[in-house]
Amino acid sequence: MDTKNQEYSLQRDYFRKKKTKMSETLSAPVELEAFDWNAVGKKGEGYSKDEREQLEAIYEKTLKSVAANEIIDGKVVSKNSKEVVVNIGYKSDGVVQLTEFRYNPDLKVGDTVEVYVESQEDKSGQLILSHKTARAMKSWDRVNQALNNDEIIKGYVKCRTKGGLIADVFGIEAFLPGSQIDVKPIRDYDVYVGKTMEFKVVKINNEFKNVVVSHKALIEAELEQQKKEIISKLEKGQVLEGTVKNITSYGVFIDLGGVDGLIHITDLSWGRINHPEEIVKLDQKINVVILDFDNEKKRIALGLKQLSAHPWDALKADLAVGDKVKGKVVVIADYGAFVEIAPGVEGLIHVSEMSWSQHLRTAHDFLKVGDEVEAVVLTLDREERKMSLGIKQLMPDPWNGVIEKYAKGTKHAATVRNFTNFGIFVELEEGVDGLIHISDLSWSKKIKHPSEFTKIGDKIDVVVLEIDGENRRLSLGHKQLEENPWDVFETVFTLDSIHQGTIINIMDKGAIISMPYGVEAFAPTRHLIKADGTSAKVEEVLDFKVIEFNKENKKIIVSHSKINEEVAHNERVAVSDAKKAEKDETEKAVKKVKSSVEKSTLGDLDVLSNLKADMEETEKKSKKSE
Repeated sequence: MDTKNQEYSLQRDYFRKKKTKMSETLSAPVELEAFDWNAVGKKGEGYSKDEREQLEAIYEKTLKSVAANEIIDGKVVSKNSKEVVVNIGYKSDGVVQLTEFRYNPDLKVGDTVEVYVESQEDKSGQLILSHKTARAMKSWDRVNQALNNDEIIKGYVKCRTKGGLIADVFGIEAFLPGSQIDVKPIRDYDVYVGKTMEFKVVKINNEFKNVVVSHKALIEAELEQQKKEIISKLEKGQVLEGTVKNITSYGVFIDLGGVDGLIHITDLSWGRINHPEEIVKLDQKINVVILDFDNEKKRIALGLKQLSAHPWDALKADLAVGDKVKGKVVVIADYGAFVEIAPGVEGLIHVSEMSWSQHLRTAHDFLKVGDEVEAVVLTLDREERKMSLGIKQLMPDPWNGVIEKYAKGTKHAATVRNFTNFGIFVELEEGVDGLIHISDLSWSKKIKHPSEFTKIGDKIDVVVLEIDGENRRLSLGHKQLEENPWDVFETVFTLDSIHQGTIINIMDKGAIISMPYGVEAFAPTRHLIKADGTSAKVEEVLDFKVIEFNKENKKIIVSHSKINEEVAHNERVAVSDAKKAEKDETEKAVKKVKSSVEKSTLGDLDVLSNLKADMEETEKKSKKSE
């Protein structure tokens, strides 16, 4: 007899005995002295001691001892559209919301699931269970175990996020990167939301509680084997049919039926293209040729343009140097522009062949991508498939009449085009350039760099100094438009002449002095000492003496110290002359006295003697002062 039958038999015997006992009690008189007043209101015990022990033993086998906050296994006993009833062997079954099992749509009656006992019974006596909490409490152990054992797990895709999807794995939100969804690029992530998928755990960050899973990893192993088989059968030059799997700016990935190959953008078309989308579209089936492959790296280089003849082979045979051609600018750089005269056939127009001007600019100044141009074939190499073109040849050469138009000594207006350390390049007209040497800019100013004199784009008057038609060179001058002022300066700034000047700049070896008529002179450092012994400073206005004048080199050297030295010298000479004159006068007086003494009487001797002593004393003092 099984446990339930034993329980039912015991209960039946209990109620039969209880019924017999009640009938006997009702028929027999009650003795008040034997009445048990402590049993009033209490349920009577209908089991004997042995029966009670036997019944408790049976209950202990059929019921579990369940504690709150415990994780135990339960069995699904029923399921509807909202709830799942789980039996955990307790006195009552627990109810779990079906949403907690959405990661497992295959859940069925009889499955064993983990549940967390939140409460043994609520206000209505219901056992409260949670599958979600049980999964969450054991999730990290399971996730780490799945990573260590390389297990395949299931998860429910909850939503889309930046760069991929969020999946529920063991109650944990795991990140599924877009690149790990499938072996082929996924363009619409939303189609996976709400689905249950299989994954492999590829990365766990326990510190930040981050889990990364991959669905792609499940199929890569199988695909790897397929790739080996496919690559082993490949041959260079073999033509295969493939499907456009992905398009990038540098090329197109083709699915060859389990293995991918790349068509580089340069192998898509004989002509130039800006983006592969101009040639192919996603999911398009095309024939490709195998150019190369690498067994170790599993790389396959494919070509599309190689399936058609090269455009140079179809170039008309009578095309020759000197012929005119028309085309479209497809690429432009500083050095030139590439013109496509037929699909896949291009010629280069160098920037020097765009204009007769010797002042070279960039090709961007003349052309832009998409321009339709006419050009002349300058060189043609069919073997190397190279061609150079020119457009300036379609215009007359401006140098054909330069010698007559720009004869030596003629004056013209020009435009400043470029600077160098030694001069200025100017343009007289399109294709006719000339050079003004820095020494031919000004008669009077010393110019260190042409930018001090003018700026690019300015108009400047010039005179032709020399012309070299063979080398297409013009030597020009600007200062020659005026008479040489140094012819006049030679008469003004004569040697030892003194002029007022302003110190405009002081250097290590001296200072630049601004003199009258806009002339600049140079004063060495030792010639800047003033009368008080200090050195002159910038912006001081002083008198300067010309100590050197060089007309050919346009150089004037001046001195302020020389003026002070001459003044001091003159003062010393004047003092010396005064002393000498005083001495001469004294000597004359002494001689006169001596003469008088000889003629004087004896009575005057005392007076004369005193006078003589005074004069001799004066003479001594005069000698000492000298």
